[in-house]
Amino acid sequence: MAHLTVSFDDGLATIVIDRPPQNRIDDRMIDELATAVAAIERSDARAVLVRSEGENFSFGGDIMTWPDASVRELRARFDHYMSVFNRFEHLPVPVIAAVQGLCFGGGFELALRADVIFAAESATFGHPEQTLGIVTVLGGIYRVAERAGRSRASEWALTSEKVPAATMERFGIVNRVVADADLLQDAAAFARQLALGPTRAYAAHKALLRAWAVGGVAAADQAMFDIAMPLFESDDAQRGIRSAVEALKAGRPRPVMDFKGR
Repeated sequence: MAHLTVSFDDGLATIVIDRPPQNRIDDRMIDELATAVAAIERSDARAVLVRSEGENFSFGGDIMTWPDASVRELRARFDHYMSVFNRFEHLPVPVIAAVQGLCFGGGFELALRADVIFAAESATFGHPEQTLGIVTVLGGIYRVAERAGRSRASEWALTSEKVPAATMERFGIVNRVVADADLLQDAAAFARQLALGPTRAYAAHKALLRAWAVGGVAAADQAMFDIAMPLFESDDAQRGIRSAVEALKAGRPRPVMDFKGR
């Protein structure tokens, strides 16, 4: 049985983690994630939803084989994991994570690769690595710092505390906290809404945010027009701008656009 699957439905790709009971991340799941990402890249999907089966999103990495592995072997493994996670993060479409239960370690680091995180009210997040004497090897601590600031990222990493979803929302890690029973429905509805949007503009916004994350405002400014100007040739932008001008001239509200993602 696969540990991770991907399916496609009307412009939405859904990635499902299903490795009971803790949805721990192992080599097989990473390889299946790489296959899923490749399938999404080849598809006409315009948004991605990532979710898990069971009570918990993921307890993190499967540490069972780590004690018998050499540092060289572990480095090769984690380097592969990082490359797959980063490829997932760089998908040129909106990615939404729906998180329930415990979201720890590598599971948290996967959720942080999403553009928007929906969390159930009972969800908790954290970095358990400190309790093992290691660090967040898939980039968790500084991705938290990027969203919540260095001091908060330091505290959570140093304590390995379980942080409730409401706190994560307050500090900008989680976008929306919803009732447990509504999590999948609300996250899927949001993802489907984005799947109807201007896909190329979404991709451009993601690229600009990456430029800013690497080099700050100056780097994003430098990249702006190389990223932004091709949008003006897209079908979505040409129809969108034209419809807005026509509405303005006629003195009527701007119509809701039926974007095609091209």
